[in-house]
Amino acid sequence: MASPSGAVGPEVRALQFVQATVGSQPAAISVARGMSHFGEHALGWIAISGIGAAVDKRRRRQWLGVGVGAVGAHAASIIIKRIVRRPRPNDPSVAINVSTPSKLSFPSSHATSTTAAAVLLGRLTGLPLPAVLVPPMLLSRLVLGVHYPTDVLAGAALGAASAEIVTRGERRSAGKSRAGRKGADA
Repeated sequence: MASPSGAVGPEVRALQFVQATVGSQPAAISVARGMSHFGEHALGWIAISGIGAAVDKRRRRQWLGVGVGAVGAHAASIIIKRIVRRPRPNDPSVAINVSTPSKLSFPSSHATSTTAAAVLLGRLTGLPLPAVLVPPMLLSRLVLGVHYPTDVLAGAALGAASAEIVTRGERRSAGKSRAGRKGADA
């Protein structure tokens, strides 16, 4: 955002840099838009969670946990957005390359739900999915000009915390299930 003196702050400069480098490639904008549509309201992660639960019956609960984590993280980010009420980037030097359902920016819901889903999917599959999935989603929000860098970083932190809450809940639930089975066997 520009200050009252007209000076551009570090977050706008970061957006300008990302858009002048990565965002100057037409393919990057197309890919970022695709990622934006996939991540809208965590719908892509819900679909992956549902498919995983349908196909991998042995780990159905964990696959459903991915969806719960993504949706819960998304919901948390929406609540925080409504409290913080930070407007999206609106500097004339920043290109807005996709429409958004809200004018609020902090934290990025795409970053939040993607991080939660990636952490939970990584734990489920044993793959380094957070390292593979999270940075491109965070970068895509900057390429599209719809978030400041601190929006996506806060979203990633919130998503990781949300995934940890789901993981702890799954462990607690699994412990209760084992205890219940032991009691039934006695």
